[in-house]
Amino acid sequence: MDSALSMLADNLLVPTILFFVLGLVAAVMRSDLSIPVGAANVMSIYLLFAIGFKGGVSVSDSGASVKLFATMAAGAVLSFVMPFLAYALLRAMTNLTRLDAAAVAGHYGSISIVTFVTAVNLLQTNGISFEGYMVAVAAVMEVPAILSALWLVARGRSGTQLDAKLMRDILANGSIVLLVGAFLIGAVTGKPGLAQIDHFIVVPFTGVLCLFLLDMGLNAGRSLMENRREITLGLVAFGCVMPVAGSLLGFGLAALVGLSQGGTFLFMTLAASASYIAVPAAMRIAVPEAKAGVYLSAALGVTFPFNLTIGLPLYAWIANCVV
Repeated sequence: MDSALSMLADNLLVPTILFFVLGLVAAVMRSDLSIPVGAANVMSIYLLFAIGFKGGVSVSDSGASVKLFATMAAGAVLSFVMPFLAYALLRAMTNLTRLDAAAVAGHYGSISIVTFVTAVNLLQTNGISFEGYMVAVAAVMEVPAILSALWLVARGRSGTQLDAKLMRDILANGSIVLLVGAFLIGAVTGKPGLAQIDHFIVVPFTGVLCLFLLDMGLNAGRSLMENRREITLGLVAFGCVMPVAGSLLGFGLAALVGLSQGGTFLFMTLAASASYIAVPAAMRIAVPEAKAGVYLSAALGVTFPFNLTIGLPLYAWIANCVV
């Protein structure tokens, strides 16, 4: 038990997590601390580019395999199924309407790339290896959950359909395009390509991530403050229970595929995270009457802080003890 607590403490007491906590505290204190929007966008682009490129290089180095495609398939299936579990829990734990419950559910199954990047950084900090193609799995898990959420919405009312424009907007989402594009470029250029830009995407990575998580902490804290009337105890409980349930499903599939300790941790993290970029954009287009304050607060205000402060150390401990 002591070793487990020690590991949890070690994973919490790192600069990336502590800067996120600083942002949360500053927001609750109503501090005027802020990161310029332009700077935050640049940092987001940098992180997506760096993690995608390095993932592609890892695949280039190890080569495609049956396990790669099996893991991607497992990720797609999990992403499609998770919103149905989330919807059932929301209907049991909250008083949300069917429409709002479906909109919130779609965020759970899709992924938070920032949570994924933070998890990768934790592994690298602790010297734990992992399958480089996990970044491709992250990209695959963006869309299926949106399809499930739209089906849940359509079941409750008419007029919602997955038309060509919505699909184009989903697939053309900037984070997906950059992540997949950087991954492919890294896979094509391999280690020689990485050697040309390693001083740009390797050394500064953790520092940029610290500043970005400071901004995310500010955003999460302010979202909680602004939408506090919409946030019930049931919704908060769901935002903490759902990621743990998702991580356990992810653990089961990771064990079935045969992922390493590091790969299992990342797959659990993907299964536990909630989207606050791609899915909110899709919900605004497809379900404009759903309460944005509810689904953004659940994903960004509850689940995101939970994962960064409690979830990641917990998932790392499970993967370390079992795998």
